[in-house]
Amino acid sequence: MMLRNLVTAVSALALAACAVGPGYKAPQSASAPAATGAFVSANGPAVSLAPVEADWWRLYDDPVLDGLVADALASNTDVRVAVANIARARAALRGARSDRLPQTQIGAGANYGRNPEGQRLPSADREDWTVDVGANISYEVDLFGRVSRSVEAARGDSEAAEANADAVRVIVAADTTQAYADAASGAARLDVARRIVGLLGQQVTLTQRRKEVGMATGLDLARITTLRDQRAADIPAIEAERQAALFRLATLTGRAPAALPAIAGTRNIGLEITDPIPVGDGAALLKRRPDIRAAERRLAADTARIGVATADLYPRITLGGSVGSTGAGFGDVFGGGPLRWLLGPLLNWAFPNQEPARARIAAAEADTQASLAEFDGTVLRALEETETALTSYARSLEQRQALRAARDQAERAARIVRAKRQEGASDSLEWLDAERTFAETEAVLAAQDGQISRRQIALFRALAGGWSS
Repeated sequence: MMLRNLVTAVSALALAACAVGPGYKAPQSASAPAATGAFVSANGPAVSLAPVEADWWRLYDDPVLDGLVADALASNTDVRVAVANIARARAALRGARSDRLPQTQIGAGANYGRNPEGQRLPSADREDWTVDVGANISYEVDLFGRVSRSVEAARGDSEAAEANADAVRVIVAADTTQAYADAASGAARLDVARRIVGLLGQQVTLTQRRKEVGMATGLDLARITTLRDQRAADIPAIEAERQAALFRLATLTGRAPAALPAIAGTRNIGLEITDPIPVGDGAALLKRRPDIRAAERRLAADTARIGVATADLYPRITLGGSVGSTGAGFGDVFGGGPLRWLLGPLLNWAFPNQEPARARIAAAEADTQASLAEFDGTVLRALEETETALTSYARSLEQRQALRAARDQAERAARIVRAKRQEGASDSLEWLDAERTFAETEAVLAAQDGQISRRQIALFRALAGGWSS
């Protein structure tokens, strides 16, 4: 009868239970979708409203790059750390969920000793074994939602860890593509730089001969030699940048620098997508960016912790029971010896001094306000990064268009001088100068191609492509 009444009381408490603290409601972010759409329109054919490709690096149609990005997403050390953080957060969530279940504990002990003569039972030896075996069970009645709010907070932390891992994958995919692009761009710039040094070397030789016959001065020779040496000095710097890009690529893919496949450094043509870049719209951007999702999940977790702290203002009721036996020897314990059992509720309540609990509530509310501000800032930064990347990419295309026009004019001038030289109307010095000017414009254009590659990759990074795979 007593057990039946206790079960009835527990059922009534469970039905009346309510989770204290504020219920979480996802914040409404700024109406930014239209802003991104406006930038797409302003940037014309450079971008399109097509959905962002999850594996956007495949748009470059380079199997070597595809393999490197796959290696990076699988073996990068930052990705491995992020995955470990997910496992840790999920373990914490399992621990929080376990508080919803009865907690059990089994204990057993045995000791051998001598009892005082006055405590010796009739016909019992003074020296003998004493064995104690027992089992305890307890269950917290989640009357005010402390346990449920704890689970809610742990779930938010777990989902935030997953979003953080997605953000790491976005960065790793973009950095790997960037390192590969920098290596390819460096190789292309090296080809142009060596060609310029070769042309200047020919011009130095010609000027030396002209000086020997009195047609040029020592100042002329010194000037052209200085220019050749300056351009030659650029080659080691470009080569160092290219090697640094390859070393960075090895680290990103989880390899030692010496273990990077040789094919990774063979490309000497810069990466570029010639079709309009698919950027989607603003609404999809805010849903896709994992840093925004992580900030929102942290806000949800901190909101739930207000409920956890608030529950400390109210009594905590735990139902417990124990059963056990103590006897003189194993035979008494397991052979029907003295049995004890206990059943009853336990109430804990910090009252009337509740100032510590209220202080914890105030701290949790402050953490929630900070998380809300962090969420708003993350949204604004996401929009800033995306719009900046869109603008930079579009303006870089315009800049390259102007540089191409300059290169075309330099090429036209070089063709004219070549024709004049064949007709005997131009000397070799004028020809070499025209060829050098043409090569210089190609060097600037090659550098701009590398800049456009970086702008494209920065745009995909801002659009948060890559983590879905």
